[in-house]
Amino acid sequence: MAYSIGQVADQLGVSIDTIRYYDKSGLLPFVQRNSIGRRIFTDNDVHLMRTIVCLKNAGVPVAEIATFIELRLKGDETLSDRYQLLKTHEQALQQQITDLQDTMSYLKFKEWYYQTATEAGHEDIHFVPGTNEVQPDLDQEYDRHLKATGQLEELARFANVKDYRLRRR
Repeated sequence: MAYSIGQVADQLGVSIDTIRYYDKSGLLPFVQRNSIGRRIFTDNDVHLMRTIVCLKNAGVPVAEIATFIELRLKGDETLSDRYQLLKTHEQALQQQITDLQDTMSYLKFKEWYYQTATEAGHEDIHFVPGTNEVQPDLDQEYDRHLKATGQLEELARFANVKDYRLRRR
Protein backbone atom coordinates (compact mmCIF):
# COMPACT_ATOMS: atom_id res chain seq x y z
CA MET A 1 0.00 0.00 0.00
CA ALA A 2 1.17 3.57 -0.67
CA TYR A 3 0.84 6.44 1.79
CA SER A 4 1.19 10.21 1.51
CA ILE A 5 3.40 12.21 3.84
CA GLY A 6 0.31 13.39 5.72
CA GLN A 7 -0.94 9.85 6.24
CA VAL A 8 2.46 8.75 7.52
CA ALA A 9 2.66 11.75 9.84
CA ASP A 10 -0.74 10.79 11.29
CA GLN A 11 0.26 7.13 11.68
CA LEU A 12 3.51 8.01 13.46
CA GLY A 13 2.16 10.90 15.52
CA VAL A 14 4.69 13.37 14.14
CA SER A 15 4.36 16.48 12.03
CA ILE A 16 4.86 16.65 8.28
CA ASP A 17 7.71 19.07 9.00
CA THR A 18 9.38 16.39 11.13
CA ILE A 19 9.26 13.94 8.25
CA ARG A 20 10.67 16.58 5.91
CA TYR A 21 13.44 17.25 8.44
CA TYR A 22 14.25 13.53 8.58
CA ASP A 23 14.39 13.46 4.79
CA LYS A 24 16.70 16.51 4.60
CA SER A 25 18.88 14.92 7.30
CA GLY A 26 19.40 11.87 5.11
CA LEU A 27 17.31 9.51 7.20
CA LEU A 28 14.86 8.59 4.43
CA PRO A 29 16.97 7.52 1.43
CA PHE A 30 14.62 4.57 0.95
CA VAL A 31 11.52 6.70 0.27
CA GLN A 32 10.52 6.95 -3.38
CA ARG A 33 8.90 9.92 -5.11
CA ASN A 34 6.14 9.97 -7.67
CA SER A 35 6.26 11.69 -11.07
CA ILE A 36 5.51 15.11 -9.56
CA GLY A 37 8.10 14.76 -6.79
CA ARG A 38 5.86 13.84 -3.86
CA ARG A 39 7.06 11.24 -1.42
CA ILE A 40 5.34 7.87 -1.60
CA PHE A 41 5.67 5.69 1.49
CA THR A 42 5.23 1.93 1.58
CA ASP A 43 4.32 -0.20 4.59
CA ASN A 44 8.01 -1.11 4.89
CA ASP A 45 8.95 2.59 4.81
CA VAL A 46 6.50 3.28 7.63
CA HIS A 47 7.95 0.39 9.63
CA LEU A 48 11.46 1.77 9.22
CA MET A 49 10.25 5.25 10.08
CA ARG A 50 8.75 3.91 13.31
CA THR A 51 12.27 2.79 14.15
CA ILE A 52 13.60 6.28 13.34
CA VAL A 53 10.97 7.94 15.56
CA CYS A 54 11.70 5.47 18.36
CA LEU A 55 15.44 6.14 18.15
CA LYS A 56 14.86 9.89 18.07
CA ASN A 57 12.56 9.66 21.11
CA ALA A 58 15.27 7.65 22.87
CA GLY A 59 17.67 10.56 22.39
CA VAL A 60 19.78 8.97 19.67
CA PRO A 61 21.51 11.72 17.65
CA VAL A 62 20.45 12.12 14.02
CA ALA A 63 23.94 11.17 12.83
CA GLU A 64 23.73 7.81 14.61
CA ILE A 65 20.22 7.23 13.29
CA ALA A 66 21.61 7.88 9.81
CA THR A 67 24.32 5.30 10.49
CA PHE A 68 21.66 2.82 11.57
CA ILE A 69 19.67 3.45 8.38
CA GLU A 70 22.78 3.02 6.22
CA LEU A 71 23.52 -0.27 7.98
CA ARG A 72 19.90 -1.37 7.54
CA LEU A 73 20.06 -0.72 3.81
CA LYS A 74 23.25 -2.79 3.52
CA GLY A 75 21.39 -5.87 4.69
CA ASP A 76 22.20 -8.91 6.79
CA GLU A 77 25.95 -8.34 6.91
CA THR A 78 25.25 -5.48 9.36
CA LEU A 79 22.86 -7.27 11.70
CA SER A 80 25.40 -7.45 14.51
CA ASP A 81 26.33 -3.78 14.13
CA ARG A 82 22.69 -2.72 14.25
CA TYR A 83 22.06 -4.91 17.26
CA GLN A 84 25.02 -3.39 19.10
CA LEU A 85 23.91 0.14 18.26
CA LEU A 86 20.45 -0.57 19.68
CA LYS A 87 21.88 -2.34 22.74
CA THR A 88 24.15 0.62 23.52
CA HIS A 89 21.27 3.07 23.33
CA GLU A 90 19.02 0.77 25.34
CA GLN A 91 21.53 0.90 28.19
CA ALA A 92 21.76 4.69 27.98
CA LEU A 93 17.97 5.00 27.92
CA GLN A 94 17.64 2.66 30.91
CA GLN A 95 20.07 4.86 32.84
CA GLN A 96 18.00 7.94 31.94
CA ILE A 97 14.85 6.18 33.16
CA THR A 98 16.54 5.26 36.43
CA ASP A 99 17.80 8.81 36.87
CA LEU A 100 14.31 10.19 36.23
CA GLN A 101 12.77 7.74 38.71
CA ASP A 102 15.33 8.80 41.31
CA THR A 103 14.57 12.44 40.59
CA MET A 104 10.84 11.77 40.95
CA SER A 105 11.44 9.99 44.24
CA TYR A 106 13.37 12.93 45.63
CA LEU A 107 10.71 15.32 44.35
CA LYS A 108 8.06 13.30 46.24
CA PHE A 109 10.19 13.61 49.37
CA LYS A 110 10.28 17.39 48.95
CA GLU A 111 6.51 17.46 48.32
CA TRP A 112 6.01 15.58 51.59
CA TYR A 113 8.36 18.04 53.30
CA TYR A 114 6.36 21.06 52.15
CA GLN A 115 2.97 19.41 52.66
CA THR A 116 3.78 18.63 56.28
CA ALA A 117 5.25 22.09 56.83
CA THR A 118 2.16 23.68 55.29
CA GLU A 119 -0.12 21.58 57.50
CA ALA A 120 1.88 22.64 60.55
CA GLY A 121 1.85 26.26 59.43
CA HIS A 122 5.63 26.55 59.60
CA GLU A 123 8.78 24.89 58.40
CA ASP A 124 10.32 24.68 61.87
CA ILE A 125 8.93 21.15 62.28
CA HIS A 126 11.75 19.97 60.00
CA PHE A 127 14.53 22.02 61.57
CA VAL A 128 17.02 21.23 64.28
CA PRO A 129 15.57 23.11 67.30
CA GLY A 130 16.77 26.68 67.51
CA THR A 131 18.24 26.68 63.96
CA ASN A 132 17.10 26.85 60.37
CA GLU A 133 19.02 23.68 59.50
CA VAL A 134 17.05 20.67 58.28
CA GLN A 135 17.09 17.72 60.67
CA PRO A 136 19.81 15.31 59.49
CA ASP A 137 17.54 12.30 60.02
CA LEU A 138 14.53 13.77 58.21
CA ASP A 139 14.85 11.08 55.55
CA GLN A 140 14.17 8.49 58.25
CA GLU A 141 10.98 10.28 59.20
CA TYR A 142 9.96 10.19 55.54
CA ASP A 143 10.79 6.46 55.47
CA ARG A 144 8.41 5.94 58.40
CA HIS A 145 5.73 7.92 56.57
CA LEU A 146 6.14 5.77 53.47
CA LYS A 147 5.92 2.57 55.54
CA ALA A 148 2.88 3.80 57.46
CA THR A 149 1.06 4.69 54.25
CA GLY A 150 1.98 1.42 52.51
CA GLN A 151 4.12 3.05 49.85
CA LEU A 152 6.67 0.24 49.81
CA GLU A 153 7.76 0.63 46.19
CA GLU A 154 8.41 4.31 46.80
CA LEU A 155 10.27 3.40 50.00
CA ALA A 156 12.57 1.12 47.99
CA ARG A 157 13.12 3.81 45.36
CA PHE A 158 13.82 6.44 48.01
CA ALA A 159 16.36 4.09 49.60
CA ASN A 160 18.18 4.07 46.26
CA VAL A 161 18.12 7.87 46.19
CA LYS A 162 19.56 8.02 49.69
CA ASP A 163 22.22 5.43 48.81
CA TYR A 164 23.13 7.48 45.75
CA ARG A 165 23.39 10.61 47.86
CA LEU A 166 25.68 8.86 50.35
CA ARG A 167 27.94 7.50 47.60
CA ARG A 168 28.45 11.00 46.23
CA ARG A 169 29.65 12.48 49.54
